[in-house]
Formats: sequence, C-alpha cells, structure tokens
Amino acid sequence: MTLPSPSSSSSSSFSIRASKIAITHYRIHTQVTPLPHDKGFIIRPEAWFVKIVSTIFLRYSKLDKFLGYFSHHLTPSLAFEVIKRLKNPNLGFKFFQFSREKLNLFHSFWTYNMLLRSLCQVGMHNSAKVVYDSMNSDGQFPDGRLLGFLVSSYAMVGRIDISKELLAQAHHNNFAVDAVLYNNLFNVLVKHNKLDDAVRLLRELMRLSYNLETFTFNVLIRGLCRSGAIDEGFKFLGDMTNFGYSPDIVTFNTLIHGLCRINEVDRAHELLKEVCLKSDFAPTVVSYTTIISGYCKLSKMKEATSLFEEMVRSGIKPNVVTFNALIDGFVKVGSMASALAMYDTMLFHGCHPDVVTFTSLIDGYCRVGQVNHGLELWHEMSGRNICASLYTFSVLISALCKSNRLKEARDLLRLLKLSHIVPQSFIYNPVIDGYCKSGNVDEANLIMAEMEEKKCKPDKLTFTVLIIGHCMKGRLHEAIEIFYNMLAAGCYPDDITIRTLSSLLLKSGMPGIAARIKQTLFENQTMGISLKNSYHESTKSDMPNSVN
Repeated sequence: MTLPSPSSSSSSSFSIRASKIAITHYRIHTQVTPLPHDKGFIIRPEAWFVKIVSTIFLRYSKLDKFLGYFSHHLTPSLAFEVIKRLKNPNLGFKFFQFSREKLNLFHSFWTYNMLLRSLCQVGMHNSAKVVYDSMNSDGQFPDGRLLGFLVSSYAMVGRIDISKELLAQAHHNNFAVDAVLYNNLFNVLVKHNKLDDAVRLLRELMRLSYNLETFTFNVLIRGLCRSGAIDEGFKFLGDMTNFGYSPDIVTFNTLIHGLCRINEVDRAHELLKEVCLKSDFAPTVVSYTTIISGYCKLSKMKEATSLFEEMVRSGIKPNVVTFNALIDGFVKVGSMASALAMYDTMLFHGCHPDVVTFTSLIDGYCRVGQVNHGLELWHEMSGRNICASLYTFSVLISALCKSNRLKEARDLLRLLKLSHIVPQSFIYNPVIDGYCKSGNVDEANLIMAEMEEKKCKPDKLTFTVLIIGHCMKGRLHEAIEIFYNMLAAGCYPDDITIRTLSSLLLKSGMPGIAARIKQTLFENQTMGISLKNSYHESTKSDMPNSVN
C-alpha cells in the first residue's frame, strides 16, 4: 500500500510505503525521547517525517487525502521544522495557513517568530500581518526583540499605522515596551527620511505619556537639523520641558551643529552661552569645536580665535578636530603665519597632528607658492608614519603641475598607484593636462592607462584635455577615437572641444567626419555609442594616409 501520488505518470518515481511511515512513527512515539527544539536539534525519525511532509506539500496540489495522516502526527514543533525546511517565506506562509485552517494546529512562538521575520525581510508585510493576528488570537505575544523588529520593519515601508497598532496592542496587554524600541523606531524613520511620520508619532506618544527618554528626542531633533528644519527642532526642545523631559548636552550640541550647517553660527554661539548658564550640565569640546569650525568656514577667524581662547580659559581641552578647523581656516584666508602658530599651539597642548593637519598645512604652503616647504611636510608625515590621503596627493600634485614640475608630480602618481587609496580623476587630470600642454601626449596616454588599471573612470575634463592635446600634435586619428570613447562613457564635450576638433578635421580634408562630429552636439548617449561602433567602418576611407 502506498500514499497517493500526484499523478499516474509520477507514481513510480514518488511512492512512500505506509509500512515505512508506520515504522517511523512507531519509533517516534515508543523508542526515542525528542530533544528540545530551541537548541536546534531534531532526532532522526522526526527528520524523516519532516522530509515526508515537506515533499508532499511541495508536490501535491490537493492535500485533503493526507489530512488524517498529518492531523495524527503533526505537532507544533514538527510544523516549525517543516516551515524551516521549506526555506521559502511564501511557502512557509502557505503551510502555516494550511496547518492552521485544515488541521487546527496551534503554532509555537518560534514558528511565529521565524515566519514574521522572514516575511518582513522579503517585503511580504501583508502576509506577516495575517500571521501576527493569528499569533494574537492564539494568545501569544511577541517578546521585546520581535516587537521591536516588527515595529521598525513596518515603519520602514511606510506602514506607520501598523507600527502604532502593534505598540497599542503591547500597551493594552500590559507589555512593558523598552525605550530602546522607540529609539530604534525613530532611528529607522529618520534614516529613511520619514520625518513627518516621526514628528506626528512622537507628538502622539508624548500625548499618551508613553515611556520615552531624552535620547528619543535627540534622535528626532538630529534628523530635523540635518534636513534643515531647525525651527521644528527648537519646538521639540520646548516640548521636552513642557512634558517633563530634560534636554541634555547632546540635545544642545545637536541644535548647535544644525545651526552651523545653515551658517547661523552667531545664533549657535548664543545657544552655547545659554548652555554655559545651566547648572545641570556644561558645554563640551564638541560644543565649542562645532561653532569654531562654523566661524572658520565663514572666514571669521577673529571670532573663531576668541572662542578658542574662551574654551581654553574654561578648562576644556581642545582636540585635534578643534586645531584642524582653525589651521584650515587660517590657510583658507591666506594667513600661513597664523596657521603655523596654531600648529605650534597644538603641539604645546600635547595634541598630535593627523593627516588632516598636515594636508591643510601643505595646502597653505602650496597656495603661497612655497611648494618645497609643502614637500618637507610630506616627508615629515612619512617620518611620523602618517599615511597621506587622496586629498593630500591632490594638493601636492596640483601644486607641482602649476609649478611645471611634471616629473615630481608623475612620481607622486606612481606612489599613489602603489597605495591602497582609491583614486579619482581629479588627481590625474592636472598631470595629463601638463604633459599634453608640453607636447608629450604619449606620457599622457600612459597615465590614462594607469587610471584604468586602478579602476578610476576618466571624467569630462580628462577626455577634453586628451582630445585637445592629440589635436595639437596632429594626431587626429587618436583624437577622434578618444572623442567616441568620451561619448560611450556618458560624457559630452563642450563647444570649444567640438569646434577645435572639427576645425582641424576640415583643414586636414575630412569634411565628412567634421560634419558628423558637429552633429554630436545634439546626440544622446545611445547615439554616441552607435557612432563609436560605426566609426571604424565609416571613417577609415575618409582618413588621409598622412594622418597618424
């Protein structure tokens, strides 16, 4: 006797003897004591049964003939193993519905936990809600971790109504919702730019006197400040006090940073003065440094220096970020002497310079034409085992090229090639431009090849410089090739490049190619690629033998 087969044609390949099933379940019920499933173990006869059930469920569309068999042997723990074996949230959900509706099986917490998480992770939130409702009707409720996952998951896909429903049910069931859950929820909302939802939800939670903490407010205020909604952030600062929550220094630092982001540094300074008057907490190095950096970016070095001195007098020790902001600020306004004096002050305070410090000083020397001093600092960096950044390379290479010291700039590019730094096109462009202007387009071509080796994509300026350089050398064949590569890369030449190339083509007796080049002013990227593909077939006959 065999179990029913899905069709007569497949009965020979898929038959299960009832005697084997009987023997299996005889062992299950009489010989072996099941191991606890929360440790991830399953005994061999149970594993055999799980395999049978999974296979039948996958291969048979009509399962009524198996109901008696399943009903007699399927337990909540074995249902968990079946759903896990199916390895598919959708199939797991269907088996869950089948076992619940047809077999009246009550599932374990672990089944609900696994299904809810897997369904949400693949975006099946409607199905997850069905499972959650079934869980509730079974008298089971999620623990803190599962509830937090569900609340954040629904919020992430814009279903704040479900998130609020889950929280309301938790409170109705007298479940103590941890403040961490709210913090994670608002982090999710802020991260996914759902600030309006976050604002409405927080105001509702405040009205219902939910268990919030200052950190919760800080998360939302940070999101509002980053989006430029500073005034809304200040409203929440007032609401915190009205509802019995106390802001901390993080709250004020967040608002100070938000004000400096929109260049309202004087207003941030006034807020800092307000913090200084409070007795329950004091400003930190972050408070001062944020405003000092804001003044430096606005080139208000007098205000920045004055605040720095006030900071030191108050007993707050400046850090490397503080000094870097001041040094860079002095460099940007052209006061190299003040930048070096601040560097000496930095060393006096026992604060160790980093790559940002040296890069700013190197930039300062290069700005005033003292490239050799910049190179000396480069070597000092190496002596201190401080690795150069991409911007450090950029500053020195650009300065060397402006001073016509191409060989030294080229040497730095070779060092960059040996480093683990991921380069960008703006590093190479000055050197390529320098070699093209000096007539050495072969070296420029080599640098272009090195860019490709480092997986650095050339930009519009890279292509333009190379096209003009090859044109000036009369190497029109290569200039045209670069032109079509430029189009294929999604870069579009400016009028000067096209006019230069077209003019030289006309002078060289290639009006057909010149006309096609001019048409590219109105071509899109797809046309540019098609032009490149047709170039080798349609333009070789137009190219004079004398052009190389």
